[in-house]
Amino acid sequence: MSARLLALWLKESIALLRDRHGLLALFIMPTIFILVMTLALRDSFTPGARIDASYALVDLDQSASSAALSKRLSKAASFNRIDHAGNLDAARTAVLAGRLNLALVVPPGFGERLLTPGGADGQPAEPLILLLDPALSPALQLAFRNQVMAALGGVRADELTHKAGKLFGLPVAPGASADKDWPDEIRSEAVRRDSNASLPSSVQQNVPAWLIFAMFFVVIPISSIFIIERQHGTLQRLRAMGLPFRLVLAGKLLPFFVVNQVQALLMVLVGMYLVPLFGSEALQLPATPALLLAWWAVSAAVSLAAVAWALLIASLAKTSEQATIVGGVGNILMGAIGGIMVPKFIMPAAMQQLAALSPMAWALEGFHTVMLRHGGLSDVLPSIVQLLAFSLLSLVAAVWLNRRALAARS
Repeated sequence: MSARLLALWLKESIALLRDRHGLLALFIMPTIFILVMTLALRDSFTPGARIDASYALVDLDQSASSAALSKRLSKAASFNRIDHAGNLDAARTAVLAGRLNLALVVPPGFGERLLTPGGADGQPAEPLILLLDPALSPALQLAFRNQVMAALGGVRADELTHKAGKLFGLPVAPGASADKDWPDEIRSEAVRRDSNASLPSSVQQNVPAWLIFAMFFVVIPISSIFIIERQHGTLQRLRAMGLPFRLVLAGKLLPFFVVNQVQALLMVLVGMYLVPLFGSEALQLPATPALLLAWWAVSAAVSLAAVAWALLIASLAKTSEQATIVGGVGNILMGAIGGIMVPKFIMPAAMQQLAALSPMAWALEGFHTVMLRHGGLSDVLPSIVQLLAFSLLSLVAAVWLNRRALAARS
């Protein structure tokens, strides 16, 4: 290792420590960001979490079957049920006024025609009526509709079982009703490389995404220091001393890589110890040394990609303002496309294919492979290779831009 490179690392470390505002932005902003976004999206990734959408059931039938349907809907407990005593018009008014998001109206004769196919007796069965707020998410509308269909199917199955029992003379306990309390017969298990089948928490899903987003914002202090050095003639003096530009970039790479890794460590500690203080689950890192090594390998590759991207932006921009705008907008675009801001699984198919072009998507896939699927080093190798290739291309482009600028001035 050359003495010149050591001197460059020392110079960069001193310049970085003097930029206290940049350091604060690197550590304070991501801390607040991870805390706010993790708490805001907590229920979006929690299976079985209560949905903040209200509904009421308007029972115009008042039969045993409509009561069974009401009981089954109450058991689901996903949507927020509100007691509402009224008729169809009152329910419509409540939805229009925003007091209800949904209202399910059970028509008269529902119980009598529960098992009668519509139109079999010449009188078509009157359907259930679902009144809904047009501003309600289509996904929630569909979820409630599916919940009602499941409850209706259960009521019909119970009624069929009860009538079949009576038809074939099966013994029926005195006072027994057709409504059965069936146990939950579905158990969810997470499929991982190891035997741990517990479902991941919302923090496990959210923190890696915002950690990556924060790490790429190293572009602001790097570009700021780089452009100040260029404006003050520091880079020109280094060049006059015979230092090649690639060595200058290498001198910046290690100090900012270390800072970026410290930043990642701080974000992990925020997820482990600060987020639980606000009522959310704690972030859990992989438990075995092999998985921890895979996690660090992904983290190191993300840091290299972020610092190399920052050096490329610093080489492109003429002023600090340009670097802040180009770097900031570039990060937001990579985050939006790469599934950081909007989860990739809710994007259209075309956008999901576009996400494969974002370095943040590669990084997120690597972290998810380790933290959610418990994959090892070989499993995250594709993500690491993609990030290292992006780093190399960014550094080569930065060197080429500098040579072109020198050729233009000479």
